Amino acid sequence: MIHMLTGYLIPFIVVLSLIVFIHEMGHYLVGRLSGIRVLAFSLGFGPELIGFNDRHGTRWKLSAIPLGGYVRFFGDADAASTTDAEAYAALSPEEKAQTLNGAALWKRAATVAAGPIFNFLLAIAIFSATFFLYGRAVSDPIVAEVKADSAAAAAGVMPGDVLSALDGERMTTFEDVVRYVSLRPGVPIAVTLKRGDKVIHVTITPRPTEVKDRFGNVSEVGQIGVITTASVGKFRVEKLNLGQSLVEGARQTWSIVTSTVDYLRGLIAGRLSADELGGPIRVAQASGQVATLGIGALLQLAAVLSVSIGMINLMPVPVLDGGHLMLYLLEAFRGKPVSARVQDIAFRIGFAMILGLMVFATWNDISRLIG
Repeated sequence: MIHMLTGYLIPFIVVLSLIVFIHEMGHYLVGRLSGIRVLAFSLGFGPELIGFNDRHGTRWKLSAIPLGGYVRFFGDADAASTTDAEAYAALSPEEKAQTLNGAALWKRAATVAAGPIFNFLLAIAIFSATFFLYGRAVSDPIVAEVKADSAAAAAGVMPGDVLSALDGERMTTFEDVVRYVSLRPGVPIAVTLKRGDKVIHVTITPRPTEVKDRFGNVSEVGQIGVITTASVGKFRVEKLNLGQSLVEGARQTWSIVTSTVDYLRGLIAGRLSADELGGPIRVAQASGQVATLGIGALLQLAAVLSVSIGMINLMPVPVLDGGHLMLYLLEAFRGKPVSARVQDIAFRIGFAMILGLMVFATWNDISRLIG
């Protein structure tokens, strides 16, 4: 039990708290800049453990359940920023202007969008700092070996071929190739090869393959059956200056975004299994495992999870930030807000959807642990 607490739970809480704090800080800062009063900034849910009031009247607190957090604005009925219609109607015009619901549409949209945007900025900052401090380990996208009876062998790929583009997207490193292929099991990929002075176009369909990481976790990825080596791929660590590090940090963050979108497409198309969806148990397990590799690896995991949480929050599901933005978009088109009754129904449906997804993901976690 003690090992589980120190090995899994503490790293999980540290990673999640960092991501949640940055997310909510985005809401807080942009809300304040927009003239909206903030009543509370909570890290965690449930009973308050410790807190203080600042000079602006905001209650900063650490709460008992470390599985999220919230910013509560003046006029909000709850932590999800729904509006208490009766209480709002009783406010003076000056007070209404200090609420989220009473602010200009663009201010509301900016305040809501700031949370996910700050998640992406956190990821860029972590990746950029990593690249600046340690450089970037890369290898050239050159094939050293083609596995027998593989998809690449069937397509006529030969040692020495340069994998220059996949589906028209330029590949600058072998790592780019692996990332692109792994998310497309069973999906034909248009591959551009350079063989000496020749440019060859072939189609390769990655085969679904179960792989095991260093911790013994098994996942299914796409593979075409090509390998590079230190001598052929010219393994190296490239030192980057601050500007290059920022560019690569943004590029890495965007790569996670596109990879996530590709995974969701594969899920909808039935190419990928929903068993890969993980909940808090799997995140806690991953946090504990990665923590054994050091603080740098744990921060890298935090960056990846921060992007994922930012994207989840942008989904057009009521209760999430994306749901609020969807309602604001409807308001912009209609010229007036969606009725309180419609909002209430939408938020109830959204809550049920999120709860169902959490239950499914947690069931996946439990099934994997006992399987």
